[in-house]
Amino acid sequence: MTDPVPPKRIFPDAKVDAEAAKHIPSSPQTEHAAYDLAFQDKDFLLRPDLRPVRFQLELLKPELFLDEQKIGSTFVFYGSARVPEPEKAKALLAAARTDKEKLIAERLVAKSHYYDVARELARLVSKTDRDEDGQRHFVVCSGGGPSFMEAANRGAQDVGAESIGLNIVLPHEQLPNPYVTPSLSFQFHYFALRKMHFLLRARAVAVFPGGFGTFDEMFELLTLIQTGKVRPLPILLYGREFWERVVNFEALVEEGVISERDLDLLTWCETAEEGWGHVCDYYAREEARAAAE
Repeated sequence: MTDPVPPKRIFPDAKVDAEAAKHIPSSPQTEHAAYDLAFQDKDFLLRPDLRPVRFQLELLKPELFLDEQKIGSTFVFYGSARVPEPEKAKALLAAARTDKEKLIAERLVAKSHYYDVARELARLVSKTDRDEDGQRHFVVCSGGGPSFMEAANRGAQDVGAESIGLNIVLPHEQLPNPYVTPSLSFQFHYFALRKMHFLLRARAVAVFPGGFGTFDEMFELLTLIQTGKVRPLPILLYGREFWERVVNFEALVEEGVISERDLDLLTWCETAEEGWGHVCDYYAREEARAAAE
């Protein structure tokens, strides 16, 4: 006599009940919103009381999808959504009419070459082989928008690699750039959950010139490392001329609000090869240190 094989489950799959619920007879009771299945009742899910549930869903959905697609680690790209690629930046300069417009356009032109740097860096990191478990590493991850984010996803596509886009719902329309892998394109309502997903799998971060959003993302990461909430990882800061013009890092040390060693968390870079070389060297040293312990 062979051992019995029990079924995998005894409760029906939620999809089965969801489908069955579409075909119930109409009555005053079944037509009322109270009768809707809770997980299909959008008005119920959008109630203020359900915010904790929505937080959990925004944390869980990308996590499950990334696990299923064997994304072991990511290489995150931060940067402005407003700096166009070089040719488009030159067109903006040509179209400028006032002195102020020309000054802004000239500065955009000066930063626009980092679009090509971000694209090339993404090409380099996207060539990383899978590990023995089939996990993919240093998968390009951006905010999914234009400019440096687009350059990152575009560079991955250049070499036939998939890449992640983490978009956010904004008052003005923001669509994923066309280079994000569709099955790895996510949309968030909560900035906090989006920023968490940027860092959960991050093993290296490249920061390009940017505004409030880039400042927010970079300084939160620096704070997390400084306070020991996450382990150190390579943070590549591109565009030294820009960053030293808009942030006086040395003044923060002189004012005593950060320590001098905190500046060691940042690595200044200008080229894709320089940045990827630093990441490779960093993890080679980590591997050697672990082997020696």
